[in-house]
Amino acid sequence: MGEFAYLIDHRAEVLGYALEHAVLVGTAMLLSVSIGFPLGVVMTRRERLSRPILGVANILQTMPSLALFGFLIGLIGIGRPNAIVALLLYSLLPIIRNTYTGITHVDPAIREAAIGLGMTDWQLLRRVEIPLAMGVIFAGIRVATVIAVGLATIAAAIGAGGLGTYIFRGISMVDSGQILAGAVPAAIMALAADFGLGRIERRWSRYRLRGRSEA
Repeated sequence: MGEFAYLIDHRAEVLGYALEHAVLVGTAMLLSVSIGFPLGVVMTRRERLSRPILGVANILQTMPSLALFGFLIGLIGIGRPNAIVALLLYSLLPIIRNTYTGITHVDPAIREAAIGLGMTDWQLLRRVEIPLAMGVIFAGIRVATVIAVGLATIAAAIGAGGLGTYIFRGISMVDSGQILAGAVPAAIMALAADFGLGRIERRWSRYRLRGRSEA
């Protein structure tokens, strides 16, 4: 338990860094969903765009994180804006891919029935395809969030703050207590985010099923 003494003794400071970490991840995820979800929808309507969009997202996902942070320094500088943009770019692939996959795998019979009822393409998308695909879409958001929580620890290397500050400081000082002070809260945050999004997903599913039964 000696390694955890630093975490306990500096819990107020750890909480401050955890809040910085949460702001970085939360901001990046809001932006990535705002970009990735519409791109996934566009791909379902313009199939020829799916390959280039997914290709770019795959390249961004496979780029080494430190290399991406370093590349963005020349464009944005150091600090939180750099970290938010990098996390945004890393989070796009699972959101885009799951949105596209979820919508395109809606049962064709359901889609044909909706068209037979006179629905326009926009109504079909909004009232049928997106609700049915929401479970898959949420799965992509959950994966992207967990990845972002982990990658955000590297953002401390460019002065963005967060829990990675402890990790880099602990490595430089060969202090396992400080490393754990950054790693343990980050792991808890990733688990909590995944659990919270899972709860939202389940509530959405129950709401959708209740709405269908009432209809």
